[in-house]
Amino acid sequence: MVRTLVLLALAVIAVLLLAMGGVYLLSEAKLRDFTPGPRFTQAIPTDAASIERGRHVARTRGCMGCHGQQLEGKDFDEQWDWPERAVAPNLARYVREHDVATIEAAIRQGIGADGRALTSMPSFNFTRLGDEDLVALIAFLKSAPIVEIDLPTPKLGWAVRWSFAIGEEKHMAEWADAVPPLRVDSRAEPQRARGEYLALTMCNECHELDVRGLSVFPPPTPDLAMVAGIPRANFETLIKTGTGLNGRKLGLMELVAPDRFPELTDSEIDDLHAYLSSLVNEPAPENVFWRPRRN
Repeated sequence: MVRTLVLLALAVIAVLLLAMGGVYLLSEAKLRDFTPGPRFTQAIPTDAASIERGRHVARTRGCMGCHGQQLEGKDFDEQWDWPERAVAPNLARYVREHDVATIEAAIRQGIGADGRALTSMPSFNFTRLGDEDLVALIAFLKSAPIVEIDLPTPKLGWAVRWSFAIGEEKHMAEWADAVPPLRVDSRAEPQRARGEYLALTMCNECHELDVRGLSVFPPPTPDLAMVAGIPRANFETLIKTGTGLNGRKLGLMELVAPDRFPELTDSEIDDLHAYLSSLVNEPAPENVFWRPRRN
């Protein structure tokens, strides 16, 4: 009897190990299932103007919010329970340890230095970042002093691996690949084109890839076509402080805005307001994976 129970227990353990091995292999295959873009080879500038431009890009696109105010990295263990242990690396050190092509792949394509797709870095927020802004951003990161702190090793976790294995979850390379192209003709409508560029490299981290709101992840975010009903002066207050009309606090925006958007220039706010206001004339696409069906 004892021998039978031991054999049964060993059989169960063997099945569990085989199942875990299968989940691991399938999830690893999923994390390598993408087509990388052309290898990035542009030179990184070293002049003060480019570095300052890169600092502006880093601040307004939220690099400090995730990687720390000194780019020292951050452990999100207490904020997120997904993907079990999310850790933003020390960016000042990262850009010194990797070549430009590897850095570009992580920033704009959602591909890590190990050749696997990333799972936490919001690369889709940077996918439409232009080459000039990208090299300026890297120049700034390379110029930043390295501030060392103890950071744990990121952990993917079995629940997330299972989601990838069964095709339920999309990795960041897939998200980045799905970002809509810039559509506004910069020659015919230069202000709206500039505003579209800002929106698709700043706002789509929270307001979905096309900035038309809602989310497959909570909390739901508004369609930014709503800006059409917000006067320019009120919009500036909203985007710099996270405070809406009548002093209403705007949840996540109240946390994000003060860290990123006070850096925006008056002309950038004008451009962004012009573009977002124009969206009221366009229906929000419904046949996209990042937007659940509206009720």
